[in-house]
Amino acid sequence: MAAPNTFGIPEPDPDRIDPPGGYAQMPPSAPDPVEGSTAPMTGDIPPMSTPLTVHRFDPWNYREGAGIGDGSEVIGYRVEAVDGHIGKIDQASTMVGDSFLVVDTGPWIFGKKVLLPAGTVTNLDRTGQRVYVDRTKDQIRSAPEFDPENFRDETYRDKVGGYYDTTYRLTDFLPPGAGPDTSGTAQDRDPDLPR
Repeated sequence: MAAPNTFGIPEPDPDRIDPPGGYAQMPPSAPDPVEGSTAPMTGDIPPMSTPLTVHRFDPWNYREGAGIGDGSEVIGYRVEAVDGHIGKIDQASTMVGDSFLVVDTGPWIFGKKVLLPAGTVTNLDRTGQRVYVDRTKDQIRSAPEFDPENFRDETYRDKVGGYYDTTYRLTDFLPPGAGPDTSGTAQDRDPDLPR
């Protein structure tokens, strides 16, 4: 380092190349916690936090924890809606991204079948041979009519998946006890967020 000038500031070293604008001053970092300590690290490492995770309705995949996995045999199981029995499973798929139930509703809606996306299934009771879905009978009855010739067609499935997507609210997929901020007026809220 060069000797200080008349103002007490060291003269720059002529062989040193500094970046344009100089170096940024870093705040002093705190020492690491003592080994075995439960104290969090501080200093130049900001505390980590995880934002609230919001899940979206995924129509063609079973929910984590629903109990239906690859190769689950559920044909013949009873299907229970939120407000009662709707029929028995006639066909089922457990392929990732292509999972569904075809339910024979019997006399409930005059012997018709309905296509239920896997995302509507909440849990499986193997002992009682029941599959539970979180939609009401009216919501299922109002779904697009089952098309036995084209129910595997992407266009038809987009229609069915889109219908069921509209039957959910954002809060249906928040962790327990969490909810969106509803303070302020509608003008204050982000128009791109679902209501």
